[in-house]
Amino acid sequence: MRYLTAYHTDIGTKKSTNQDSLVVRQAMCDCGPVLMASVCDGLGGLKKGEVASAAAVKALSDWFGYILPGVLENGLRITDFRESIEMLVGTLNANIHQYGRANGCELGTTLEMLLLVAGKYYIFHVGDCRTYYIGGAMIQLTKDQTYVQQQMDLGSMTPQQAKVDRMRNTLLQCIGASEKIQIDFMEGSFQVGDGFLICCDGFRHVVTQQEIEAEIRAGGRWDEAGMKNALVRLTETDKQRGETDNITSVLVAAVE
Repeated sequence: MRYLTAYHTDIGTKKSTNQDSLVVRQAMCDCGPVLMASVCDGLGGLKKGEVASAAAVKALSDWFGYILPGVLENGLRITDFRESIEMLVGTLNANIHQYGRANGCELGTTLEMLLLVAGKYYIFHVGDCRTYYIGGAMIQLTKDQTYVQQQMDLGSMTPQQAKVDRMRNTLLQCIGASEKIQIDFMEGSFQVGDGFLICCDGFRHVVTQQEIEAEIRAGGRWDEAGMKNALVRLTETDKQRGETDNITSVLVAAVE
């Protein structure tokens, strides 16, 4: 098994800076190829969101290079994965908060990380970036940590109401601006032919999941050029429909 990857990021039509950051890394280990992909979205309402998101992807990249090999040496133990990421996020949260205090500003970032190893996926999720699984169907794996999602879970708001609510982008927590971070963790299996999409909220506000899936599958078999083109086309559709946020996505496929 090997992994094909494609990514695309765009500043969008209104903002003066791109506060999104991404990282994709691959390596070989005794258990086969390992891939990590992440999208982090700096908070547009806070200053220096791009600093926070860049710090997050750098910390994840360093974790992949220096910490993960030691974790894998102990076998694929879920508790080790979770503990190492929770420690990283806790340190990152404190460092970003301290940076903000020292520089007289408030900053924060979401964090979405996908790890693929030995036919298993592991997702670490803070905020409202999303991870989708693309197999027989396209399935949203993560749940937004937002006010409107909380209200939907409580039965106080419908999905239609959530789409237009003035608080639709209000996060319940983010790294750097929350006192304590609760990381959502997911795991599962995948096989050759499956794919994963990671994206920020700006990528999927004005396009439907059905449109995203149709565009990604339009080329038939997975290939990196087609994957890249699909992300670019979806991004241009976002902009044509009036999306004002930064737009970032990563697409990964497992192939023979």
